[in-house]
Amino acid sequence: MEFLDLFFAPVLGKPAWAWMTFAGIVVTLLVLDLGVLHRKAHAIGVPESLKLSAFYIAVALAYGGWVWWYMGETAGVQYMTAYFVEKSLSLDNVFVISLIFTYFAVPREYQHRVLFWGILGVIILRGIMIGAGSVLVSQFHWVLYLFGAFLVLTGLKMLFAKDHAPADLSQNPLIGFLRRHLRVTDDLHGQRFWVKRTDPQTGRATWWATPLFLALIVVEASDLLFAVDSVPAVFAITTDPFIVYTSNIFAILGLRALYFALAAMVHRFAYLKYALAAVLIFIGSKIYYAEFFGKMPAILSLGVTFGLLAAGVIVSLVKTRRAPVAVVAADQVPQEGGTQ
Repeated sequence: MEFLDLFFAPVLGKPAWAWMTFAGIVVTLLVLDLGVLHRKAHAIGVPESLKLSAFYIAVALAYGGWVWWYMGETAGVQYMTAYFVEKSLSLDNVFVISLIFTYFAVPREYQHRVLFWGILGVIILRGIMIGAGSVLVSQFHWVLYLFGAFLVLTGLKMLFAKDHAPADLSQNPLIGFLRRHLRVTDDLHGQRFWVKRTDPQTGRATWWATPLFLALIVVEASDLLFAVDSVPAVFAITTDPFIVYTSNIFAILGLRALYFALAAMVHRFAYLKYALAAVLIFIGSKIYYAEFFGKMPAILSLGVTFGLLAAGVIVSLVKTRRAPVAVVAADQVPQEGGTQ
């Protein structure tokens, strides 16, 4: 009886079994991904990437259907809106990850390993950020207005910002810090993050990090930076931590699967940033709209969000239909000598 009470005990507004079921789905997907589909390292092509992504999207939408059925129409629409927003905002991260893989000269057959272990860090970090955000919002409602202002300003900045040259990772302070404080090998050692080798100074066998481990840490750090935009955006849609967290994780799981297809055609989404900017401004403004005119219907919010994103994708594909194919140089020699 005590076990049943624990099973149905509320955790952040939802029964414990709902959180446990979600955790079980995520663990099953990760085990299936690494233990079955990618047990052996291999280069993932665009067809495999699209099939795997379609599977993740189907799972995420099916889960959204359950949220709709169990928690009601409003919760279901909020989940779908949050899912689409999070997935769209994460597209910029694809370009950053491709730069990281190029810099460290990570071959395509090892990239999935970095992305897989990276998602485990994302699950933990997003959980911490969303948990902290939920506490802040529940204790200080005015934090939502800060989120709204931040989203509007971020959207305006994105809308009017000029395109910049790709970042020079050789000057990245995090990479510099890691190289100063860790023993790092010059070469990759297969798909291993750590190897044991002799320290030339002490003559003793010690553990050395490989460039693949550095790539993993930098990918995690980039996701943390992108979460600064995406987490407030989802909180502006709903303050329910269950919907915020589940939509975030499903969107990121699917995006990592789609990475290998998107990385080869990221140049085709050149105009999507304007749609994303409009979405951020719209979502941020909704908070102030609700204060003066009442809450906007969830289905209308989903329609506007989906419409803006769809328009951005369509315009991008039409405008860039004659653009040369820009395949990400995953096996390219890195910018820093001695890293490959």
